[in-house]
Amino acid sequence: MKEFFSILFSFDFKKIFCTPTNNGLLQFFRYAFVGGWATIADWGVFALFNEIVRLHYLISAPIAFLMGLTVNYLLSKKFVFSKENSDHSASTEFIVYGIIGIIGLLMTMVIMWVLTEFAGFLPMISKIIATAIVLVWNFLARKVVLYK
Repeated sequence: MKEFFSILFSFDFKKIFCTPTNNGLLQFFRYAFVGGWATIADWGVFALFNEIVRLHYLISAPIAFLMGLTVNYLLSKKFVFSKENSDHSASTEFIVYGIIGIIGLLMTMVIMWVLTEFAGFLPMISKIIATAIVLVWNFLARKVVLYK
C-alpha cells in the first residue's frame, strides 16, 4: 500500500499510468481509470439507444456492453495488464476477456432488472449501481484468470 501511495502522490504520470507494474492497487487504480473511459462509451451508447432510439433497456444494455468491452480491452492491454503477465495467445485472451465480460453483462442485466422493476429506480440509476458492482468482478476475474 505504501508503494501505491508513493507512486500516486509522485504525480509522475508515466509511472502512474504507463510503467509496467504488478502492484495490485496500482493496477486496480489504472483499471478504474480505464473503466471510466469504457463506462463513458457504455453509458453513452446505452443512453443513445435507450433514450433517443427508444430501444428497451434490456436490449440497449448488451449493445452498449459491446462498445464498453472493446474500449476496456484495448485500454487495459495498453495501461493496466502487461503482456508479460498473460500466458495466453491474443485471440484466447480476448475470448476469455469477453467471457468474463459476458458474465459481468449478465450480472449487470440482473441487477438492472431487479433495481428497475422491483425497486423502482430509473434505468440509468440502475445501470450506474450495476456498473460499480461489476467493475470489481471484472477486475478480480481478469487479474486472477488472465493476468496472474
